Amino acid sequence: MTSAILPIDHKRRRTVFTAEGLALTFVLASRGARFGAFVLDYIFLMVSAIAVTLLFVWLAGGVGALDGPGGSGAGEFLMIAWTLFWFISWNGYFMAFEMSPRGATLGKRIVGIRVAARPVSGEGAARLTAEAVISRNLLRDVEFFLPLVLLVVAPSGEAGSAGMAGAAWFLVFALFPFFNRDALRAGDIVAGTWVVEAPKVKLATALAPHPPAASPDLAAATYRFSDAELAVYGEHELQTLERVLRENGQESMIAVHEAICRKIGWNPGRGDERAFLAAYYVQLRSRLEGGLRFGRRKADKFSP
Repeated sequence: MTSAILPIDHKRRRTVFTAEGLALTFVLASRGARFGAFVLDYIFLMVSAIAVTLLFVWLAGGVGALDGPGGSGAGEFLMIAWTLFWFISWNGYFMAFEMSPRGATLGKRIVGIRVAARPVSGEGAARLTAEAVISRNLLRDVEFFLPLVLLVVAPSGEAGSAGMAGAAWFLVFALFPFFNRDALRAGDIVAGTWVVEAPKVKLATALAPHPPAASPDLAAATYRFSDAELAVYGEHELQTLERVLRENGQESMIAVHEAICRKIGWNPGRGDERAFLAAYYVQLRSRLEGGLRFGRRKADKFSP
């Protein structure tokens, strides 16, 4: 009874734990946001396909491929090229964008969502892999487009009982996200992924000018870290560190302080966790922003 009156974003919140024991909270993307991103992506794909098709038609007319059998060689070449373009764009669009550091297609970026690895039961936060992205996207044709084709041809009677099977198949997979609490499609279940909210922010605006209640100059003067000690972490860890400093929870700061010290080979010590974390935050932020100016980006600790 209580869950029925909870805010919708609260119902979509999920908490996972990093290897360092730090709790991270995600908000699952709504079904409406996922559908909107899906529609936008296919609008982009269709517009691109129409534009490229018109270009190929223009090229075919230029080389005489449309004039008759005499231009069949050029026409066949252009048809093969167009087929390759369509195959690569249809299958590669989603994979290429979702394998990028943002983990999101153009449609997902517009609505503010992204693909993320779903933690396995009993384990901590996982990293999104290329295998997971490929799996979830290869299943899209099986889930959606193949049964949709059967559904479209069903009224003609040519598909026979296959049309009815396609309709049932389409409805099962289309309604699948409504019958599980994480709004997962079948491809998400097989690939071990989910789609979460990801507000459109840049590094410079996602982070405060300096950690809350800590002077950057004072923090930097207290501790100095080498480039190698700062290079172990990236933007994701920087934003996590900022959140820990903002929340100012003593237990979280102690846990993160000990994790960073172990990672960079320092003696953790006790009593100066906040000063240490503030100094590390300031210097890591400066290093990452300096890298961005030269086109170098480190998304997280797993990035080279």
